[in-house]
Amino acid sequence: MVVNQGSADQADRLFHALADATRREIVTLTLAGEHSVSDLASRFPMSFAAVQKHVAVLERAGLITKQRQGREQRVRGNADALREVHRLLDQLEAVWRGRIDRIGAILADRNSGDSKEQAHDRDRRPEEP
Repeated sequence: MVVNQGSADQADRLFHALADATRREIVTLTLAGEHSVSDLASRFPMSFAAVQKHVAVLERAGLITKQRQGREQRVRGNADALREVHRLLDQLEAVWRGRIDRIGAILADRNSGDSKEQAHDRDRRPEEP
């Protein structure tokens, strides 16, 4: 898996943003429909400013988009960003599956080698009367 610095930085932003339960809930809500920041703030046991900070992290990661409508800031989830998260996780899974497969092959070779050695030792032992 070849990763350039730009995509690594984006992956860091995405996973950092999704590491927090409140931010994951905001993403879920905004994927289901557009919400004002005020509406989102009313759903969480924290200050409006704290929710604004969560929204800013999500916006920097590209997981949501924010648009001003009059006095309100409207927030909408970005499904494309979640597809990118899915793609990154698929890449990581492929790396680990490859490693697990290689470990399995090494163990299988080792076990078949042990069986051959055991058979060879058995053939060399003198028979008991």
